[in-house]
Amino acid sequence: MSLAKMFALVRPRSAACALSLFFASALTVAQSASCFAQADPASEPAVLAVAKVLPAVVNINTERVVRRTVRDPFEDFYAQFFGYNRIRPRQIRQTLQSLGSGFIIDPSGYIVTNQHVVERAADLKIHVTTNDGKTYNAHYIAGDDKTDLAFIKIDAQTGFPFINLDDISPNLLGQTVIVVGNAVGYGSSISRGVLSAVKRNITVDDVEYKDLVQTDAAINPGNSGGPVIDLSGRLVGIASAKMAFTPQGVPTQGLGFAIPASVVRDGVNRFKKTAKIQPTTKTPPVTSETSISRAEKLFGMQLQNLSQDLSDALGYARARGVLIAAIEPDSPADEAGIERGLAIYRIGKSEVSSIKQVEELLQAVESGAEVEFAVGVIRADGGNRALATLSLTAR
Repeated sequence: MSLAKMFALVRPRSAACALSLFFASALTVAQSASCFAQADPASEPAVLAVAKVLPAVVNINTERVVRRTVRDPFEDFYAQFFGYNRIRPRQIRQTLQSLGSGFIIDPSGYIVTNQHVVERAADLKIHVTTNDGKTYNAHYIAGDDKTDLAFIKIDAQTGFPFINLDDISPNLLGQTVIVVGNAVGYGSSISRGVLSAVKRNITVDDVEYKDLVQTDAAINPGNSGGPVIDLSGRLVGIASAKMAFTPQGVPTQGLGFAIPASVVRDGVNRFKKTAKIQPTTKTPPVTSETSISRAEKLFGMQLQNLSQDLSDALGYARARGVLIAAIEPDSPADEAGIERGLAIYRIGKSEVSSIKQVEELLQAVESGAEVEFAVGVIRADGGNRALATLSLTAR
């Protein structure tokens, strides 16, 4: 075969190959362009998930007034060496502030957060700031020290965006998780990581936590009470603790912990029972179970009977004590440090379990008389039994 014929046979095949290469290159360029189009940050799953839940995440700022007894060091010197005090110890008030996070779980403004963020106190002021910059007052409803969960409500009548607890994350090892909250006071902060482990038991600052989920996403002061979500925007848990050091004092990295969403859901269901029983405002309206007579007139305490449902919801022992529903500022009860949410178990030497019994015991008390109250909490499980006997002067 001549050289010319050989070239004649090869050229068409080369042309076909060249044409195929051209179309392949064009297709590759088109696919690359399509990939670049899909890389738009606005369509990333993490961005969409954050946008879905962020309107329901709130920053929580609490203020609490605490009393401290202070003494002049020279008075202690005189008391030690001469056995007397010239001046009685005086009390001062200090305002303590704390920052945390939470999220709305109901359109009427109910919020779940950590108990340590909004610990129960009679003079606790709670301010809630939503993602749109609006600030509301809120009040404490119920809490559980064991699960470190608390339930508060915004004092406003409007519809709020919320996170649905009916559809929670499956919490699979290795899945991407996002922490949303008020990290070190910077609202709407986001951190990202993976779900590292489940059913972790840890102790932080002498507080024991059980069955937590572990993540390497950054959890900082202020994140406590904020949601941890998956890429679908479903709840993984509530950011609760960061372990900076092991019990042996070894520094750690990437060890954050959250209360599982299933525990949160169960806790919220219990708290909702309390919310149905308790008034929706900090100072309860007059009801058949609320005393506004002798206890309030003489000592500034509004009382509420501890029904079986209310005792179970709060975890208090049944058929014992009377709940302190509210404390009047600067009243004898307030000055003695009695807090809303505690219970009266004894007046003088008589145990009480109803408002009627309290009223009967206080019926003969007149202004200026001193009355002893045994106040505190007796848990249903027998734990945390802490009672204090306080002497109050009737006004």
